[in-house]
Amino acid sequence: MVRLLHYSDIENLYDDAERAGRFAGRLRELDGDDALVVGTGDNSAPGVVSLAASGRQVLDFADAADTVADTFGNHDFDYGPDTTRQIVADSAFTWVSANARDEDGERFGADEGVVPWTIEAADGERVGFFGLTDPATDSINPAAAPLTFTDPYEAAEEAVDELRAAGVDYVVALSHLGGGDDELARRVDVDAVLGGHVHSVRTEYVDGTLCTRPGVNGHEFVEVELGANSPAGGAGDGVSDARGDGGSAASARVIDPSDGPVHEELTDALRRRREAAGLNETVATVDEPLERTDETTFGGESRIGNFVADAYRTAADADVGLQNGGGIREGPPLQGEVTLADLVSVLPFEEPVVVVELTGRELLEAFSEADGAELQFGEPHWWHAHLSGASLRWDDEAGELLDAHVDGEPIDPDRRYTVATAEYLLHSDHEFPTIEQRHRAGEVGIQHDVLAEHARNGGLDVAVEGRVTFDS
Repeated sequence: MVRLLHYSDIENLYDDAERAGRFAGRLRELDGDDALVVGTGDNSAPGVVSLAASGRQVLDFADAADTVADTFGNHDFDYGPDTTRQIVADSAFTWVSANARDEDGERFGADEGVVPWTIEAADGERVGFFGLTDPATDSINPAAAPLTFTDPYEAAEEAVDELRAAGVDYVVALSHLGGGDDELARRVDVDAVLGGHVHSVRTEYVDGTLCTRPGVNGHEFVEVELGANSPAGGAGDGVSDARGDGGSAASARVIDPSDGPVHEELTDALRRRREAAGLNETVATVDEPLERTDETTFGGESRIGNFVADAYRTAADADVGLQNGGGIREGPPLQGEVTLADLVSVLPFEEPVVVVELTGRELLEAFSEADGAELQFGEPHWWHAHLSGASLRWDDEAGELLDAHVDGEPIDPDRRYTVATAEYLLHSDHEFPTIEQRHRAGEVGIQHDVLAEHARNGGLDVAVEGRVTFDS
C-alpha cells in the first residue's frame, strides 16, 4: 500500500515561520518508505515572504518536506515565466505539467526540467504522476500572459496512456484545475485526482475516483492511501473511502498539522527571508481586529473590504472604489500594531491600483457580476464586491441587483464614472468581466503601498456601514 501526503495552495503559510515549520515537520513525521509527498500548485506565491524571495522560499519548504513532485498553479507565475524557470532549475523535486506551453508553443520549462509526467517508487510499487494547470491561467495572471495552457483533458489522456504503457501500478493527477477536477475524474482513467486552486477542503468520489483538496495556507493536508481496503483513519478524521472502477480502493483523511514537530531549519530560513524584506515599520494601531477569513472576504460587506476599497478611492480621487474578493488574501486579523508586512500580506502583489472609466450602464453591469453564482471562480455562494463611494442592494433569492447608488444618488446610465480598482480585473474574466483593458484611464500606485498610505491616515478605523445589503 502506498501513502500520498498531499498539500496545495500554501501561499502565505511562509509568513508564519513557526507554523510553516510545524507543517513541514508533520509531513516529515508521517513520511516513510511507503509514502510520497506531493503538491498541486500555488505553493510558491503569493505572500509577504514570497514577494521578498520572488517565490524561492518554495525551495526551502520542499527540501524540508521531502517533496517529490509538484505542478504549477496560476500564482506560481506571479514573478514571470523566467523566474519560474529558474526555480524549476534549482529544485531538487520534479515539476510536472502536461499542458503548460512556453512562448514558442513548446513544453514550458523543458530545458530546466519540467516533464509532463514522472514515476516515483514507494513500498515496492510505482506511482505515475502527471500535472495539469487551469487553462485560464494566462488570463487570470497577467504575468503568465506570454504562456499558453492547452486542453487539460486531452493532455491528461495522453499522459495516462504513456504512464499505463510504462507499467505503473497507480496513476495520479496533480491538478490545479479547481472545479475541473470532476470532469477530469469522469473522463480520464486515473486512480486519484489530487487537486487545488479552490480553497475548500475536499475528500470525495466522482464516478469511483477519489478527488481531494487540502484547502489553503497550510491549515490542513491530506493523506491518501492507494490500494487501501479500509479508510486511512477513524470516522471523525475526515475520512472517505470507496473502490474505483478499476477495482483498487483509495481512501483519504484530512490531517491537522498544528501539533507537528517544528522543522527548525525551515523556520530559521523563513525568518531570515522575512527580516530581509525590511517591512517591520508600524504604520497604524488597531483596537478592534479586522478579520480576513474566507467568510468575511466572500460573505458580503466587511471591514477589511471597506478599508481596501476606501484606500483605492481616496488615492485615485475616484467616484467609486472596487476590490474583488478574490484578491484579498486570507490570513490573521489586522490587530494591535499593524506593520507594512501586515498590509502587504492583504494584497501581496506588485500590481498597481488602476482607474477605469465606465458609463453608468457599464457600472451597473459590473455590480450585477458581484454574485458568485454566475462566475467560473470560487464557490457559487461567494460575494465578490467590496465598495467605497457606492452602495447596492441585492436580491439573494432571485440573484439580481435591485438598485445601486454612487455618492447617495441613483446611477445615471449615461453618465461616466471613475472607478479605482485592481489591475487584475482588466486582464481577467473570472471576476467582473465587464471591466476591460479598454476602460483604463490611469493608475495611482502599487496596491499595498496605497493601503499603507491610507492606514497612516487613519483608514483602518473603518466600520460596516450598509454599503451592501441583501434581500431574501
